Amino acid sequence: MNDHRELRAGDRERERVAEMLRVAVAEGRITLEELHERLDRAYSARTLGDLDDVVADLPGSEELPAAGPLVTLAGADVLELHTLSGRVEQTGQWVVPERMSAKAGRWGKVRIDFTRARCPHREVVLDVEITSWFGDIVIVVPRGWRVRDDEVVRRWMGAVHNLVPEPLAPDGVTVRLTGYVQTGDVWVRYRRV
Repeated sequence: MNDHRELRAGDRERERVAEMLRVAVAEGRITLEELHERLDRAYSARTLGDLDDVVADLPGSEELPAAGPLVTLAGADVLELHTLSGRVEQTGQWVVPERMSAKAGRWGKVRIDFTRARCPHREVVLDVEITSWFGDIVIVVPRGWRVRDDEVVRRWMGAVHNLVPEPLAPDGVTVRLTGYVQTGDVWVRYRRV
């Protein structure tokens, strides 16, 4: 029988380790320089043993958390749109939950288009996270909605481009962005329906 350390690692295991590293830097256990170095090691890990080595000196490393879904479909309490690489989109006709999460890793692109969505809430909280130069999150809202980005922590080279915030219409929705952008960009677009 194969040793745990020799099993091939998948994207979900790599993302779990990356999340542990993000928590460790937020708690002051590792520096931003160490975060970048360890994220590179995690995303290029071939085996579970390689991943174990990346977090061996961190609390909880002996018991890595269970892998969660990278995408949770609409209708759940929280809609999660997470990708390490490639593209994840939520577009077309869909029902907007009160809470959402968008994470773009190494080469990840996330696009959320609210223009044809049905939103039963006056406010939606969208937690964003980008930790790669090449990560992007694009948010498209109809005119009359407002996107607030004052709660997003911008670190290092991270940016939020929300240049023309719209006045809120009487039936409009406020999308409140939280989270952090270490590198990469969040783009907010307003579109006529």
